[in-house]
Amino acid sequence: MAETTKQTVNIGVVGLGFMGVTHLRAYQQNPSARITAVCDAVRLPVNGVLQGVAGNVKKTDDIHLGTQVKVYRKLEELLADPAVELVDLCTPTPLHPEQAIAALKSGKHVFCEKPLARTAAAAREILSVAQSAPGFLMPAMCMRFWPGWSWLKQVVEEQSYGKILTARFRRVTAMPTWSKQGTYTGGGMDLGGALYDLHIHDTDFVNFLFGRPASVFSTGIFQGDGPIDHVVTHYQYPGGPAVHAEGSWLMTQGFNMAYTIMCERATLDFDLARGADAMQIMETGAEPRVVRYEGGDGYSGETSYVVDCVLNQRSPSIVTAKDGLTALEICEAEEKSARTGQVVSL
Repeated sequence: MAETTKQTVNIGVVGLGFMGVTHLRAYQQNPSARITAVCDAVRLPVNGVLQGVAGNVKKTDDIHLGTQVKVYRKLEELLADPAVELVDLCTPTPLHPEQAIAALKSGKHVFCEKPLARTAAAAREILSVAQSAPGFLMPAMCMRFWPGWSWLKQVVEEQSYGKILTARFRRVTAMPTWSKQGTYTGGGMDLGGALYDLHIHDTDFVNFLFGRPASVFSTGIFQGDGPIDHVVTHYQYPGGPAVHAEGSWLMTQGFNMAYTIMCERATLDFDLARGADAMQIMETGAEPRVVRYEGGDGYSGETSYVVDCVLNQRSPSIVTAKDGLTALEICEAEEKSARTGQVVSL
């Protein structure tokens, strides 16, 4: 589509918990983003200040929105605001289908936190509406934009270090406080445990790099029919590479994400625990080297990208609505495999 001379995008953020605050902070760093409105049934800013909130990693600082930002308690009120162009949904997963569909039908662009829905079937309902909606739908898959991760797409496509032989991904943390307290369990508010709320990041990233696997084989830790809180999955690609990922809510404390990718001529290793030295490359015949990245994280990357898509009137391509559905389809296959002990084809 033709580019526009428009300079800013008016954004309404719905859901003011940890992810809502994270997105708000990212928008505040972007001169092309204008936070026009916020919406939450319970947590609202007071005199333009939204209190910090604890998440998987740490408690955030208070965020100063200013008194000019409109405050709504109901989504339909925000959707009726003609100034809002982009609706950013940071609400609990089971609310996404109804809210995303309503926002799309109202003519807004929609940026929706992962997972797109609790089930693939519900995600398909959203995509069905999105196909004919005037605005676009983009799932928030932040790892596709994360420094030290996003460049791997080019490495795979161009075989920068030769053929990819193996890839291992790991994302582990303590169980979120809201899960321990049962905040979003029962009454249709089950978020799916670590498999759907955490591990899905790596499932999506595996699909991003290598495409849809032929099948999956998973093992997990769960109680009865309850959610899976630790999962290890082998994603099977005929002819390679050998790919697996681990996701867990069973850490006593802390958070870590890492990957190790072994290529024909190098090993690429990222470990968040190394801090500024997280990204290391070990090439054949050379000393290991550290690669450092300037700028923001994956949240600033994905929010900047979605704002840019609105400004330039183009649908997102780095991550699409179909990608959000695919991630759920693969996760559902992983859950079936973990519960049955069988390889599940996709």
